Amino acid sequence: MPARRNASGESLYDALVIGAGPAGLTAALYLARYRRRTLVLHDGRSRALGAPMAWNVPGFPDGISGADLVARLTEQAGRYGAEIELARVVCLSASAESASFAADLDDGRRLSARGLVLASGVITNEAVLDSGNHDAAVRNGALRYCPICDGYEHRGRKIAVLGSDLHGAAEAMFLRQYTDDVTLIPKWQVELTSGQRAELLASDVKIEERQLLRLAHRGGRIEVKLGGAENALCFDTLYPALGSQPRSELLAGLGLEGDADRCLPADAFAEPLMPGVYGAGDVLAGLDQISTATGHGAAAATRLHNWLRGVEGHVMADQH
Repeated sequence: MPARRNASGESLYDALVIGAGPAGLTAALYLARYRRRTLVLHDGRSRALGAPMAWNVPGFPDGISGADLVARLTEQAGRYGAEIELARVVCLSASAESASFAADLDDGRRLSARGLVLASGVITNEAVLDSGNHDAAVRNGALRYCPICDGYEHRGRKIAVLGSDLHGAAEAMFLRQYTDDVTLIPKWQVELTSGQRAELLASDVKIEERQLLRLAHRGGRIEVKLGGAENALCFDTLYPALGSQPRSELLAGLGLEGDADRCLPADAFAEPLMPGVYGAGDVLAGLDQISTATGHGAAAATRLHNWLRGVEGHVMADQH
């Protein structure tokens, strides 16, 4: 369905979806099937695009790459009429007078919609390799970022976790269920309490105290050079536990803000951030997984559709 025009002549959609990862595209699919005029705006930076293979996506027992999954979801949402456009949103704002939201784009355009789904995702803090190709290391499994996604595929391997604090320690202990050879390597210095150290040692997780000097990808493995060590340590797989940055900066234009980590609330797919505004996917606090993101997208789209029905007076008065 083409967009209508508002009083200012701007394109007016029923819903704008910000982000074209699994969450945003699932939301667009549902909204389009609800016969809502839907536009997806994205900058081509979905984290899913960099996933070489995911084996825990329901319905794909042989695995599927993130790029293939995004392509399938894009085609499916477009089949039902969702518009999907590569464009960078620089600001979102709300208009009380017109009961709509506006998205200002970096090319000077302004688009308007009656509702929003924020599925802008996160940016992973990546490890820096001093030699060797980062993306090649990811593709061959020497460098991985999601132990929940692929810890099973690396069972029995020699694994290192790069991270100095409790987050790195927790990831190392999590991976211990897949292999008996896990080493925690500090990025700067180990920042753990004596109790946390004892927990790791009781789980047979080795703690490396020497300072990290450089990382290299050679021969399908990761080499770790540490201060005071004559030879580099070699690992089959390195998991950087360096966190991520939620892409929640567009909240400011709506007069909203995230939590202490700049994430949207974990229930933003169900409880609106403000009337007509929902969230979905990794930008929410909680479990960052493809299956979770698609569930968020479906729920957020359905809540938004029903909210629009209420605005339109198209619900039973006594419906609960």
